[in-house]
Amino acid sequence: MKPKDLTGSSLSFLGDAVFTLKVREYLLSRHYQNPNSLQKLSSTYNSAKGQRRIFERLSEGGFFKEEEMQAFKRGRNDIGHVPKSSDLLSYEIASGLEAICGYLYLTDSERLDEFFRNVFEGGFEDE
Repeated sequence: MKPKDLTGSSLSFLGDAVFTLKVREYLLSRHYQNPNSLQKLSSTYNSAKGQRRIFERLSEGGFFKEEEMQAFKRGRNDIGHVPKSSDLLSYEIASGLEAICGYLYLTDSERLDEFFRNVFEGGFEDE
């Protein structure tokens, strides 16, 4: 499977699964075991609002490469609907970030690991 053969929404779909799995692995590695705590902390990362904060922090730090930003734009521009739980801008950015995850999953596992190290390095105050 090649990223160029997938639509932006397909990259986001794949990236959503990767992002969710990595967040869950991270939380379990930090010894969180209570289901309520796991769900609450997971949603700080996996919500559109949380993913928007992650993207903005990494973007301001100049983390993303040009080809990753191209994947971001494809995912951001290819959304079908906006859930009631989110605003349009946050949802677009979250979809773009998930597209980056899908792209990296398919192309560069080392860069994907670097991405998640940076995601978790910043953390959230809720954690």
